[in-house]
Amino acid sequence: MTFKPPIHFLWIMILAFTVEAYGQEKNSAKNNTLRVLTFNILHGANTNGSFDLDAIAKVINDANPDLVALQEVDFKTSRAHKMDLTTELALRTKMTSIFAKAMGYDGGEYGEAILSKQSFVKTQNIPLPYSQGNEPKAAATASLVLESGDTIQFIGTHLDHLNDGIDRYEQAKSLNALFPTDNYPTILAGDLNDVPTSKTIQLLKEKWGSSYDENSPRPTFPSNKPEVKIDYILFYPKNRWKVLETKVIQDSIASDHSAFLSVLQLLPAKK
Repeated sequence: MTFKPPIHFLWIMILAFTVEAYGQEKNSAKNNTLRVLTFNILHGANTNGSFDLDAIAKVINDANPDLVALQEVDFKTSRAHKMDLTTELALRTKMTSIFAKAMGYDGGEYGEAILSKQSFVKTQNIPLPYSQGNEPKAAATASLVLESGDTIQFIGTHLDHLNDGIDRYEQAKSLNALFPTDNYPTILAGDLNDVPTSKTIQLLKEKWGSSYDENSPRPTFPSNKPEVKIDYILFYPKNRWKVLETKVIQDSIASDHSAFLSVLQLLPAKK
């Protein structure tokens, strides 16, 4: 005699399977979702004339990011009271960190930094091209493994600010040529010092996807009354990332730049 389970039992099994599958899919999406912040911190010199790293840390903590790209970061300069700003902010945000020197300055060093909730697999400081007599620039890079098991690369940088844009364009060209180097999904974040319609940003967008509203980009600078967008979060490849949210975080005291937040979801690779 063949046993036939009651119809209601089959429906319960199907419902349980569906709920479990939905839960697994939801957890997978959560594990592949990153809150990414870029913030030019004005070497700790707040716009009210004070030196208050707690104000900068508060902006970061309130945003609750997984990854942060910091620009205008001092390492033991006289103007920063001989403090290691990267480590100080890492302690205040309970994140791990790296500092990438772009140049020696004021008795110490000056460059970029990365903060992360995840540990790093590999880090590197890559110099970017610049003209003689202009300010050196660098790209801080870090590879890390997400909770989902996916490896990604994160790049924090700060492009040249001069009006002629020559170095800025060459630095963007260098970023396009250098990254990504090992086919990992990659995020590029930083103060790129140019507007969305500029040839520098258009060059980057040939390769990178953008997390901001291209039809109505919200300005990020200056922080007291933002007029232009110069802070960005970009990603590669364009079809592997989904933009869930973007936000300009305006704090007129912590820095002269607004912080820019993007929530990105890494999508499965197409087979």
